[in-house]
Amino acid sequence: MGEVVHTTFEGQQVVGMTSLGDEVYVLRWKERTPIEVYDVTSFLLLRCRTVPNFRGFTDMTSCEHYRCLYIADPILKCIHRLNVPGDFTRWAVDDEPRGLSVNAACNVLVTCVGEFKIKEFSSHGELLRELTLPDDVVNPWHAIQASNGEFIVCHGCPNDAVHRVCKLSVNGHDIVQSHGGQRGSDTGLYNVPVHLAVDNNEFVFVVDLVNRRVTLLSPTFGYVRQVVSRDQLKWVPTRLYLDAHQRRLYVADNQWKDDNWATGRVVVFSV
Repeated sequence: MGEVVHTTFEGQQVVGMTSLGDEVYVLRWKERTPIEVYDVTSFLLLRCRTVPNFRGFTDMTSCEHYRCLYIADPILKCIHRLNVPGDFTRWAVDDEPRGLSVNAACNVLVTCVGEFKIKEFSSHGELLRELTLPDDVVNPWHAIQASNGEFIVCHGCPNDAVHRVCKLSVNGHDIVQSHGGQRGSDTGLYNVPVHLAVDNNEFVFVVDLVNRRVTLLSPTFGYVRQVVSRDQLKWVPTRLYLDAHQRRLYVADNQWKDDNWATGRVVVFSV
């Protein structure tokens, strides 16, 4: 199991985490100053940032090369881009963005739930390509591109028959490997796998929402171990960020109450 090294204060729901340089960014669901910026070593809150004219959030990622943040807005169906420390711009996705990641080419991968596609954009919003996922990859949540060009995707909503993590071919058409199957709580099964992280050796971390755990898979999709257990969380894990340099895993721990997401925090693990 990972060891807890820090827990942020409890506040509004946490919908994304990432880092740039020596700062950690936490995105919360709130109208004013939703971005909290922390020191990566001391976890001291340094400042907060606004997101102009947003309507909603589902995920956040960053790019060290361009020194910017990307935030998915499912209501406006767009990506907000923040130059650090500059201004915001945004571009249209023409679909509901659910998950974000940045590939080796420093392009943005947007997992879209409306058309079950992965869309690749340049840093400034030029659509480079669209990948239509296989028919049995239903309700995708998040996608990351591996070093060999293949795609790692997690999918499955509460009422879906299949909940798993898949490795797809470079063109996105074929399933190369998979882990999971029917919804369940046993080792090797998932109940709404919603977010991913991949380390430098291509081991895969998977947030298993309803089972309240984080699972570690080998590069060949073999089960390795449970990295975070429900006993280490207060509520429900919903998002994940791996700082490979610091060897820290950031987990969004959010409370589901009265059919809505309420309080949230970030739990930081040493891995």
